[in-house]
Amino acid sequence: MEILKVNDSTAEIIADALVISKIEDGVDLIGNVYYQGYDNVIMHEQNITPEFFDLSTKMAGEILQKFSNYKMRLAIVGNFSNYQSQSFKDFVYESNKLGQINFVNSKSAALKILSEP
Repeated sequence: MEILKVNDSTAEIIADALVISKIEDGVDLIGNVYYQGYDNVIMHEQNITPEFFDLSTKMAGEILQKFSNYKMRLAIVGNFSNYQSQSFKDFVYESNKLGQINFVNSKSAALKILSEP
């Protein structure tokens, strides 16, 4: 895993494998990125276990709550059309509306959202 500086406040997580496969991985990532002074994180769907996107596991809720606690914004880049659950679709809609956690389809969309106040 590499934490790539995008700009002074934003880091992008680059990896060839899963970065988050359990809740503790998410907490460790937040600590690492926070320690390096970033306020925003860009992650890619393929680096997050599919269980994260199954809301019944509560993994997303626990990890994303940590992002909120640290006042760190997150943009997850991916194709979320594979997740057919209505509860997940509602979760994505509400998350994107609030702006703390964002589900987007491109890095450029992530950068745009994370640059907004």
